[in-house]
Amino acid sequence: MLPREKKKDKVPKTTAQRLDSVIKSARNKMRKDRELKTDLTRLPTLTWLMFLKFVDDMERVHEDEAVLAGETYRSLIDPPYRWRDWASDSAGITGPDLLSFINGEQTVRADGTKGPGLFTYLRSLRGNGEGRQRRDVVSAVFRDLRNYATSGYVLRDVINLVNDIHFDSTEDIQTLGRMYETLLREMRDAAGQNGEFYTPRPVVRFMVQVIDPKLSETVLDPACGTGGFLAAAFDHMKPSADTVEKREILQRSTLRGGEDSSLPFLLAQMNLLLHGLEAPDIEFGNALRFKLTEIGERDRVEVILTNPPFGGEEEAGILTNFPDDRRTAETALLFLQLIMRRLKRGGHGRAGVVVPNGILFGDGIAARIKADLLEQFNLHTIVRLPEGTFAPYTDIPTNIIFFDTSGPTGDIWYWEQPLPGGRRKYSKTQPLLYEELTDCLEWWSARKEGPQAWKVFGPSLIKRDTEGRTIAVDLDLKNPHAKEANHRRPVEIIESAVAKQRELLAVLDELRALVGAFDKITSNSPRAKLGDIAPLVRRHVQIDPEKTYTEIGVRSFYKGIFHRRTIPGAEFTWQKLFRIATGDLVFSNLMAWEQAIALASTADDGCVGNHRMLTCEADRTRCLPMFLWYYFRTPEGFAQVVAASPGSIARNKTLSAELLPNITVPVPSLDAQEWFEALHAKAHAVELGQAEVDRVLSGLMPSLLHHTFG
Repeated sequence: MLPREKKKDKVPKTTAQRLDSVIKSARNKMRKDRELKTDLTRLPTLTWLMFLKFVDDMERVHEDEAVLAGETYRSLIDPPYRWRDWASDSAGITGPDLLSFINGEQTVRADGTKGPGLFTYLRSLRGNGEGRQRRDVVSAVFRDLRNYATSGYVLRDVINLVNDIHFDSTEDIQTLGRMYETLLREMRDAAGQNGEFYTPRPVVRFMVQVIDPKLSETVLDPACGTGGFLAAAFDHMKPSADTVEKREILQRSTLRGGEDSSLPFLLAQMNLLLHGLEAPDIEFGNALRFKLTEIGERDRVEVILTNPPFGGEEEAGILTNFPDDRRTAETALLFLQLIMRRLKRGGHGRAGVVVPNGILFGDGIAARIKADLLEQFNLHTIVRLPEGTFAPYTDIPTNIIFFDTSGPTGDIWYWEQPLPGGRRKYSKTQPLLYEELTDCLEWWSARKEGPQAWKVFGPSLIKRDTEGRTIAVDLDLKNPHAKEANHRRPVEIIESAVAKQRELLAVLDELRALVGAFDKITSNSPRAKLGDIAPLVRRHVQIDPEKTYTEIGVRSFYKGIFHRRTIPGAEFTWQKLFRIATGDLVFSNLMAWEQAIALASTADDGCVGNHRMLTCEADRTRCLPMFLWYYFRTPEGFAQVVAASPGSIARNKTLSAELLPNITVPVPSLDAQEWFEALHAKAHAVELGQAEVDRVLSGLMPSLLHHTFG
């Protein structure tokens, strides 16, 4: 009889294998619940469970540290709502009792007492009002969160699996952090085109690499989603945090985010916790909810990395936070203005921002915003990404723009990222790889023109009409070195143009109805003296010889405000100066008869004007600055300005500070004035849409030739 073969010793699972088994088992268990059939509901459920387990594991560590230090520790979450109180016992509360405990406003808790349910309690947590508090974070996480589970028995099985994750283990956290990135991507894939755009990790890593945030700087993502940019920035800076003091800086004062949707807010918290950030500083709310002019130096940061939402439309209340002549229905343009405002000045701020193609070629309001970008910031690089980079979430062509506050734009460098040989586009199954960006990374620090790179002189791209108004800033430039590309089939181009044209026609029909109702709004409106609704203001500036001041002027023919000079205060001592604020209606008293009338933008906020500049500040409870400005561009409005400028010859015509306030203007209701601005925004959206149709059709003839003659 042959001897029995000795059993092989069982090889213990690695941390990665163990955690992978936990996650897979949890997802499989959840499939038994009718409401947890997809990753769109499974991952949020798994995340809030892991979040509470993470919090409790960290609480235990802090409690032990407090005991060793002889101190009293106040728990973040009180009994009986801690994980250890209701979840850690595998034979604990389950079934309908578990669901009642989690979902109920009032319930019987795990210790047998009556009180608020788990989610109700967590939403009620409040800090002490002193700075960022972890209780406030927990409250924000659960504010709008929903428990999708309908089977308390399945949920108990999942809870027991989560108990096998040890968040007080560095190895567990680091391993799960890598896994979690994959889970996030899978959830976005499940959402398809209904999901928020997931920024591919190669794009995130590339942007962080070239921006190169330092430990002494603050990094902001105002639309952080699931926290990809912040997590990558944290990983990028972590090697330099090689002392206790530096680690404290990295943990407490380096990363900031903003997110206004509860689910991404929760996912971002978990993502950053798993990367090692102990108390993520993510603000819950729309980053656009503050007035642009109220964002000051203390709100500014050195680095902004973001992929802001685009293609959406903000509510009317958000638009009022932006200058009258910079309001737009395109969310990406609003975020671009916010980013420009929040960067530290004097060369200390820099940004990398993902933008759709429409931003590059859009005119109207988009052109004015891009002119601000070129004239006030150094837009030094635009990386053009291939089609399909963001597949399957969107096929909209995208770009990354890089700019800083070192001065106005000179040369703009372009890099057109090539597709791998033989490929027409990226896809979900064949995505962009980080290694494919190596050539761009090598070119970044030693730039020269070549097959993928070229440069243009930025100021030459700003086009103005005969009156000096910005009408176009086209940054959507084709690669001059590129050979003839593979063209889309003619039928694809035609179908795309037809679909876009149908969308435009629907908007035009809506616009026609609105215009019909709005027509001749001023004819029956009450009138008021300008001095009553927008009085003259003089914000006297006390000159400091050591400081510098930027003086404005106003061009004729409604060409807008220009910055005349920036000089030390010592050179201004012979004249009085007055501060200009965003939204001021500014008249040059010497040239108002020649249409030297302008509306101050955020770019002019804080500048100074001399005594020749007459500034009117609108009472926003009665009128909107942009509405007034447009009125003074009508023949009737301008005629009143001329009448208030006595003098027999042009050289002596001077707008009278006594007569200007007596000019009468129509004052429709604020609703009507806001309606006017909404019409203006919709008209701008139509202009952008038509430009996109024109761009699509511009490829039709080359496509026909290519497919006919090869």
